[in-house]
Amino acid sequence: MKVGLFFGSFNPIHAGHLILAEQVCELARLDQVWLVVSPQSPFKQKQSLLNEVDRYHLCELATQGNERLWASNAEFTLPRPSYTIDTLTALAERFPRYQFSLVMGADNLEGLHKWKNHEAIVRHYPIWVYPRVGAAHPDITYPGATLLNAPLIGISATRIREQLAAGQSVRYLVPQPALDYILAHHLYGA
Repeated sequence: MKVGLFFGSFNPIHAGHLILAEQVCELARLDQVWLVVSPQSPFKQKQSLLNEVDRYHLCELATQGNERLWASNAEFTLPRPSYTIDTLTALAERFPRYQFSLVMGADNLEGLHKWKNHEAIVRHYPIWVYPRVGAAHPDITYPGATLLNAPLIGISATRIREQLAAGQSVRYLVPQPALDYILAHHLYGA
């Protein structure tokens, strides 16, 4: 099985994440894309994150009914902060018959050289790159990295959190089952 790993804080998951995951699955001819909820990225401040259990549950709600997209809590039992190479190693041991690849935005590709053991990632895993608003057209210098003709999505989780806190509608930006959960539990100041 060919599985693309789309890492993120998903704080919260939104329509843009789902559109990109579905497009990457199609364009890269993957069997599935797993949305890997990162408890703590080494590049983000933890205090701005909703707890990982709620973020994972929101991803489950958002992907229900789609056999190609799955929420993953694979990093929850790993040391923090989360490093992609450690997650890849753990998943390869747990699922030896799966072929894993990475799904990332062009902005992340620009900073890949800062990642822990990035040489091993590039050497052993294909990388599917999608365009990001505000990111330069990526210079694909890594072997195995492919720029996909995916749509340019301008939806921002930061903006969604701000709108929720201000009592503004985020309808259609957040999948309805996830939005219902956010509103029922007064998450993000809603």
